[in-house]
Amino acid sequence: MEGISFPQQRLLLSALLDVRVAERPHDIAFVDGDREVSYAEFRILTQRAANWLQGQGIKRGDRVAVWLVNSVEWLALLFGIARIGATLVSVNTRYRSDEVSYILSRSAAKLLILQTNFRSIDFPSIVASIDVASVPALETVAVLNADESTPARLIGRPVIALDPAALPDAANALNVDDPESATILFTTSGTTKDPKLVMHPQRTLTDHALRCARAYQFYEPNSRMLAVLPFCGVFGLNGALAAFAAGAPVVIMDTFDAGTALKLIERHQITHTFGSDEMYRRLIDAAPGERPFPSARIFGFGAFTSSFDDYARKACARGIPLQGLYGSSEVLALFSVQQADLAVDERIKGGGLPVAHDATVRIRDVDTGELVAPGERGEIEILAPTNFIGYLGNPEATASALLPDGFFRTGDVGYLRTDGSFVYETRMGDAIRLGGFLVNPVEIEDVLKRIDGVADAQVVAVEIAGQSRAVAFVVSVPGADVTETSVIEATKPVVAAFKVPARVWFVEDFPVTQSSNGIKTQRNKLRDMAYARLRDSH
Repeated sequence: MEGISFPQQRLLLSALLDVRVAERPHDIAFVDGDREVSYAEFRILTQRAANWLQGQGIKRGDRVAVWLVNSVEWLALLFGIARIGATLVSVNTRYRSDEVSYILSRSAAKLLILQTNFRSIDFPSIVASIDVASVPALETVAVLNADESTPARLIGRPVIALDPAALPDAANALNVDDPESATILFTTSGTTKDPKLVMHPQRTLTDHALRCARAYQFYEPNSRMLAVLPFCGVFGLNGALAAFAAGAPVVIMDTFDAGTALKLIERHQITHTFGSDEMYRRLIDAAPGERPFPSARIFGFGAFTSSFDDYARKACARGIPLQGLYGSSEVLALFSVQQADLAVDERIKGGGLPVAHDATVRIRDVDTGELVAPGERGEIEILAPTNFIGYLGNPEATASALLPDGFFRTGDVGYLRTDGSFVYETRMGDAIRLGGFLVNPVEIEDVLKRIDGVADAQVVAVEIAGQSRAVAFVVSVPGADVTETSVIEATKPVVAAFKVPARVWFVEDFPVTQSSNGIKTQRNKLRDMAYARLRDSH
């Protein structure tokens, strides 16, 4: 099969599922641990989820925050939420109290669905530390597979148990599927202080899944995908939906572990997976033999550290089919891919050809504001069927990001090739990549400044042991008893682990420059200082 297509009014997640059930109801859709879930069984799960949600008073336009690790239940909730016209608010499982509180408040989520415990993460305890007054719209907390240790109330709200196996099979949920209403909110960061909530309707998710299914050759026989990235972000979700759209089984990992991933790739003869350069570094280092992954066809990656190029060349020499990608929360992940027949040095660059043939990518000179020819560098602007519909409750940011002709200003720097593809090079401004996520350093700086004894702080990203890590420069309050260890430990309970500074250095002041817009901290000099101190420490 070369692919399926839907008219605009049928660009619905439920339509993807209906096609799969009609054609191959008993084929395996997902492998989740020891469970194999067929398309027909998955439809029952989505119907149960929709019924349960309506039973909790969730209706069209309501928002449901989902704070779960990767699982079939996560995806069933997405399909169920979409079916009743509500919106899923995706919450990164690596987030902690400050970040979760902000997302719940900003989204005005009515219901929060969370895990019990997962490895070292105690989700209920994190929720319990949230200020009750900060989430006025939240009415109920639901705990997936709750046990006897689950509290009856959290942050002043009743706690209910969500046991998918115990839900009735009735398929009587009111179906108000709408391809244009906001179905999911992704969290992103950029040049503003606070994260933004990116709105996508079913139309963009479904249309993109169908296009990716073709572009990434998921329709080829025996295709199987390993889902290693979290579904709460576009990088994790879009790949899984693309495989699903083509009828290719998706093998789900609840969290990435290189050893486990190797076993799953071999056991299931995985052909496709997508991840960050850091993930691939760990995976390939653990892979034995001169030619690992004989089943692999497309291993797509986003490059976030400059040192990966040489590593990627060596991996390609071992027959590992690495291909550079581009995407963002606003235009969705897997937006473009470098073609497999390119020379290795070109194939491992970010960017590529858009999977949507009607997408347009252009480059604008950041100084003159003029559009530039292929080969000339500037800001990447994108107009595509996958473009988001705005930032929730933030019309100013939406107006700044979306130009009058509909193009999205990515904030990324790159250039066009003459064949219509493009190359992504770096971010504009101060936003940094940490743990594969785009982070505004101000988020971390604000947390640091709330620590007793810290007067001011600046955060930059540097490469440490092949990973992009945050490091902090801190000005302490005179006479304060504050140390590198105390600062790092104080950040751990309130921000995601990938945002916790790897190192903290104390300085008298920061390097600054006087510009037409006032005094600006020279982050490039801070990065240079960080690398110098790291060298001196070895």
